[in-house]
Amino acid sequence: MELSVVVSTLNDRERLLSCLDALEAETPPETEIVVVNGPSSDGTTGVVREREDVDVLVEISERNPNVSRNAGFEVATGEVVAFLDGEYATEPGWYEALEEAIDDGSDVVAGPAREADGAIPESERTRRIAGRNVTVFDDGNVAFDRTSLEALDGFDEYLESDGARDCAHRVGGLGFEVAWSPSMTVRSDVGADGGRAEPDWGTTYRSLAYGLGKNYGPRPTVLGRTVGSALRDGLSGVREIVTGDATPTGWFSDGVDVVTNAAGGFKDGLRARYADRSTRRNPNGLSVRHDRAVQIYDRR
Repeated sequence: MELSVVVSTLNDRERLLSCLDALEAETPPETEIVVVNGPSSDGTTGVVREREDVDVLVEISERNPNVSRNAGFEVATGEVVAFLDGEYATEPGWYEALEEAIDDGSDVVAGPAREADGAIPESERTRRIAGRNVTVFDDGNVAFDRTSLEALDGFDEYLESDGARDCAHRVGGLGFEVAWSPSMTVRSDVGADGGRAEPDWGTTYRSLAYGLGKNYGPRPTVLGRTVGSALRDGLSGVREIVTGDATPTGWFSDGVDVVTNAAGGFKDGLRARYADRSTRRNPNGLSVRHDRAVQIYDRR
């Protein structure tokens, strides 16, 4: 298996180094490692350039993780391209699980991310949506056969979050085979020093509505899924108010963000759907631009 691993990082130098150390121990020496950095201000560039195991360092100026992944794919040469977030470290067996799934004919292979406390979040992975099977995966631990990723035209750079969810819908639309491998596990230390940051509800719901509108059009089920998700999160917020973990003012402000961003995302999703009427549904993909990289350090 000719494997390239694209590692995206932003101001997370220490965890990035743990990620690279784990990759060096887990993957064969011929594995191509591409780090996409930026715009970091914590000395990441210097420490990455000193490492002999990193083949390419790509510096970008945008914080969008989907821009980062596309920038890495542009320079990767492997027949299989894996994407990792710099906060994750591969666990033993990660490479073997990926190789086995690819050998079995899978187009996309994904695995779970273990939290700092050792738990692996459980969720329903495959669901039926508008006549297609959609297997949800984490964009911080997923690998694609190059042919399938080229057909998808990479990730949609309109999205500031949840690029993997949109990609999963498009993978289902194109009929690619997705393998979920519990053995392709990564671990994260995020949360060990005080927990994760509070979610940005506006960005989350803009991404959700955009992806559903773009992939399925103005269907009642699109509205139903968005409203249902908002109601569940809203009820969760009410429980936090009751327990004293949130304030009514904050809950109301989050609600306004959800409504306005969901409406804007749905409108932009419909525009994107008609901007790219092909089955890949990606008017903001890899082929649209080639100015992502500010600087490339290539030692291949």
